[in-house]
Amino acid sequence: MVFIPDMSTACIDPYCVIPTLSMIANIYQLGDRVERYEGDPRFVTEKAMTYLKDNGIADDFVIGPEFEFYVLDHISYEVKGNHQEVTIDSYEAPWNTNNKENNQGYKTPFQKGYHAALPYDITNDLRSEMCLELEEMGVPVKYHHHEVGAAGQLEIEVELGSLLKMADATLIAKYIIKNTAIMHGKTATFMPKPLFGEAGSGMHVHMMLKKNGKNLFYDENGYSGLSQDALYFIGGILKHSPSLLAFTNPSTNSYKRLIPGFEAPVSICFATANRSAVIRVPGYANSPDSKRFEFRPSDGTSNPYLAYSALLMAGIDGIMNKIDPTKEGFGPYDVNVFDLPEEERNKIKGLPKSLDEALEALKNDNEYLQKGGVFDKAFLNNWIKYKTNKELVKVLPVPTPQEYSMYFDV
Repeated sequence: MVFIPDMSTACIDPYCVIPTLSMIANIYQLGDRVERYEGDPRFVTEKAMTYLKDNGIADDFVIGPEFEFYVLDHISYEVKGNHQEVTIDSYEAPWNTNNKENNQGYKTPFQKGYHAALPYDITNDLRSEMCLELEEMGVPVKYHHHEVGAAGQLEIEVELGSLLKMADATLIAKYIIKNTAIMHGKTATFMPKPLFGEAGSGMHVHMMLKKNGKNLFYDENGYSGLSQDALYFIGGILKHSPSLLAFTNPSTNSYKRLIPGFEAPVSICFATANRSAVIRVPGYANSPDSKRFEFRPSDGTSNPYLAYSALLMAGIDGIMNKIDPTKEGFGPYDVNVFDLPEEERNKIKGLPKSLDEALEALKNDNEYLQKGGVFDKAFLNNWIKYKTNKELVKVLPVPTPQEYSMYFDV
């Protein structure tokens, strides 16, 4: 194999003392001739866009991820046969109200961090610095704020852009966020559930299709201002959502966030302004240019090229096969799903509860990904094999402290 840089992504790395040119590269394989490697996630994204255009559906898939993450002041962990430990600290967390060193008070109350202001939000300037660096690197920022988690959970939302550009931007954003935190003596994590009891971190993905500059998802007479193609696109995503999670939520930790009854959505349905639905239509995006919806389960452990491309392929399948989300029983449910009577709530299918369930779903539902040669069959098999044999097997055998508290004295 050989990496060939995409020079359009080249920039001076802001974190290197010695001037260093940094860039994103495409992967090629060497044989009788040099050709793109089927397992290159960036190549998958390029093929997904080609498939979209070749079928005449649209000429642009526009997306906008929301980056949620924790900025912490300390992290240490160890996994041994006789010792498993994780120690996490955040100076602003409510557990530090009795800290005897460098404590000026103003700790963020538990689960009350959403849009916290100074002096509670001690990361305000840090986020601003991250956002300015993102802008400098060609990633326009929409806004930033403190998130729900009191122990330093933050969010940066960027402006919408074309699929490949935003997949690249996701890598750039994570690079900038992590390195800026390190420069300030802190550390950033995109783990979906780094703290027991605290809010989890997702990566909601807003999306729309465009053709000749026109938003194909808008229809003033449609449900919530959505066009029929937008609803078909939703139908495709919801129908394939169990297998999609193998790419949008590809870690064992992902499923510690996707728990029924919390803000993270687990109900396979769609709705307007409803955070409990897998697909949410923002109530504030009502103009022809802004009408869109968001996929809410995904998180930062995903490979952005694979996750965004898989979402596109599911949506294309919905349009090509006219998958009506209402006829499929996916809603709309314009109420909090968890407030429904149990009998009604049980009619709504749920997402996989673990990574192995998501991988099993991918094993049984992947033809929509292979159309147009976008996801190679061998690549899909290798993905399932790797996740099963290299990740699941490392987590499943390890007893947790919670298990000791429950079972040690049986």
